[in-house]
Amino acid sequence: MPPRHHPPEALLAALSAGRGRSDRLTHSEHLPARQARYAPWPDGIRPEIVTAAQALGAELPWAHQAEAMRLAKLGQTMVIATGTASGKSLGYLAPVLSDLLDGTEAPNGRGATALYLAPTKALAADQRRRAAELVPDRVRAALYDGDTPFEEREWVRQYASYVLTNPDMLHRGILPAHPRWASFLKALKYVVIDECHSYRGVFGSHVAQVLRRLRRLCARYGSAPTFLLASATTADPAATAQRLTGLSAVAVTEDASPRGPLVFALWEPPLTENTGEHGAPVRRTATAEAGYLLTELVEKGTRTVVFVRSRRAAELVALQAQDQLGSPLSTRVAAYRGGYLAEERRSIERDLHSGKLLGLASTSALELGVDVSGLDAVLMAGYPGTRASLWQQAGRAGREAQGALAVLIARDDPLDTYLVHHPEALFATPVEATVLDPDNPHVLAPHLCAAAAELPLTESDLALFGPSTAQLLPVLERRGLLRQRSDGSWYWTRRERAADAVDLRGGGGNPVQIVEGSTGRLLGTVDAAAAHTTVHTGAVHLHQGRTYLVQDLDLETSVAVVERAEPPYSTSARDITSISVLATDSSVAWGEARLSFGSVEVTNQVVGYLRKRISTGEIMGESKLDLPPRTLRTRAVWWSVTEDQLLDAQIPFDQLPGAAHAAEHASIGLLPLFATCDRWDIGGVSVPLHPDTQLPTVFVYDGHSGGAGFAERGFQRAEQWLTATRDAIAACECRLGCPSCVQSPKCGNGNNPLDKAAAVRLLDALLAGAPSRAPDQAPGQAPGQARSRASGSESPGGESLGGENRSAAFDE
Repeated sequence: MPPRHHPPEALLAALSAGRGRSDRLTHSEHLPARQARYAPWPDGIRPEIVTAAQALGAELPWAHQAEAMRLAKLGQTMVIATGTASGKSLGYLAPVLSDLLDGTEAPNGRGATALYLAPTKALAADQRRRAAELVPDRVRAALYDGDTPFEEREWVRQYASYVLTNPDMLHRGILPAHPRWASFLKALKYVVIDECHSYRGVFGSHVAQVLRRLRRLCARYGSAPTFLLASATTADPAATAQRLTGLSAVAVTEDASPRGPLVFALWEPPLTENTGEHGAPVRRTATAEAGYLLTELVEKGTRTVVFVRSRRAAELVALQAQDQLGSPLSTRVAAYRGGYLAEERRSIERDLHSGKLLGLASTSALELGVDVSGLDAVLMAGYPGTRASLWQQAGRAGREAQGALAVLIARDDPLDTYLVHHPEALFATPVEATVLDPDNPHVLAPHLCAAAAELPLTESDLALFGPSTAQLLPVLERRGLLRQRSDGSWYWTRRERAADAVDLRGGGGNPVQIVEGSTGRLLGTVDAAAAHTTVHTGAVHLHQGRTYLVQDLDLETSVAVVERAEPPYSTSARDITSISVLATDSSVAWGEARLSFGSVEVTNQVVGYLRKRISTGEIMGESKLDLPPRTLRTRAVWWSVTEDQLLDAQIPFDQLPGAAHAAEHASIGLLPLFATCDRWDIGGVSVPLHPDTQLPTVFVYDGHSGGAGFAERGFQRAEQWLTATRDAIAACECRLGCPSCVQSPKCGNGNNPLDKAAAVRLLDALLAGAPSRAPDQAPGQAPGQARSRASGSESPGGESLGGENRSAAFDE
């Protein structure tokens, strides 16, 4: 059966009408088609490049591509931030390859070089193929990553003019060995940073410092490369590019590529008969719902991709659809995820393009730049974390004239529930700004050491690395890591490589090695900071679609021993947390309440774990653990209310622990709507009477040493964030609280106590004093609208869920 195209409206009507599903469709948005706008090829683009592009179907560039090419040729740091399938690659490749072609006419054949950075090896390989389609062989493009054989690496250093790599290899392999790369760096004309919106949080902060080290070495060799960035649509991409590179940037954001009409649906799975913690209702999982919808779309001959959050989910969705379809249609559904061989991935992509495959369940491996245009439908099993990623995934569907269907299927989670009932948060709100903090001292300090090992640091370097540099250098000297010479320069003092002390993607500390006990095979590693919660003894660990049980976690040797197993349950750690305020940077009065931002110290101890049945989410049992406490110095946003406010909100003290705990959980679930973070990047603590504030206080903190910028973003957007939190709790249809509103999948206290109704009243009291709110304005209401308090039916379930220890902290 060849793929068949059905109008997206008809597809959605068929999906929602079948099997009594009409109540699952909460909203549909119809986005009109967009006509293409073209522009002439800019001056300076070589005729060979133009001819090759025209042979590939690009007779003229779209207007945004032409503008990106023009800025690049002028030597302007530029970020092109347009939609999926808008041809961003051609926008930077045409000027880069043109200058590299010019460089082949130099006596050594390498008068100009360029460096391409991608967040994944697969994307770098895809970009090498695209470059080869546009430029003659005399421009030598080569991959340089962990998979490059050692015998090829010397050839790349000496002869390649276009090197495609990743930030990790730049940090560990190129910069520390810069004398061997001298001829390449001396001729470096361009640095391309693809998918730059993925460089966020601590990882993005590390990459920002790697780029500053690169700029410093380039200056040493006499070059000043132009930085060209490509991004999904984000808020203020020029500011993001500037923070990432340290250079003033110009953004190209007006998308001139054609687009067919898109129908975008929001979908909420039904409640099941199963119950979770404390008898809370549980919805059908987004993964299971996606499997049902994929089955129906494949039966209609509709070419469809399902985006899921994990490798295991990709396999499960594909298996579910294959089982329901039966032969012969089952052979036309597959999974696509990291861990497959490159040949397997390319084969799947070809089969999807040709129509041999109709259904594909994929992780975000297909989200970043890999070309799979031509799909008719995209299903997203859960909100992917940011609006930028949402539009990246939705944009994978749609042919220029025919249009496409995109469906966001809500997980049983406060953020997903809020979004499917508040479509304006997706369709009437700009995408997020990418959050990173290069000045985080926990990030900056090891990069100063790495930079000093590459070349001694001097006074002229202080401005390049940021305002915290001058304060950190004496600290590093006291630790015996750097030494200042009589000429004022700072040297690395150790024999080991400084770069090896920096883990770009980790949170510090020696990573824990995951070893298969029966074979001694190293399966992978996990960050030290995450080891207590993810690879504790008894934990279920997933690796490349296979399930393992952790037999033992040895903290002294940093080894977790695992064995293959197929348990019918997943595990989630339980912990206790305390928090103390170290310094308050900013504090704002919200009427009687107060909102603050600053530095905190979090002490956390994992004390046990739950086993949850995979098929239903029900609790099968709990086991105790004996692990040492860990401390984290980080950044937090917190708010406190007074006793008078609690009285006005009718929250007696026995309801306060449950109210604050529920508000904390929901606010953590909603912060990713305002900062480019995941729920697992942040944590929280609620305390009925905190010793530092002497008031009931709720904290939300960054889960990384020194902070990642997420809590600061929450402080800046606090009114919108906490209003959305209040509305999400009030709108949920459960009575006493559930995973869709106030229960958390990673609560250290077993989601107890929680008081949903009191949490709404508590947030009402807090938001009533927000600086921009009129005296008679209800939370969630725009200024000037009539006041409409939440009714009893909107805030059901006034029972107290208790909390006997009045000074106890409750945490996620």
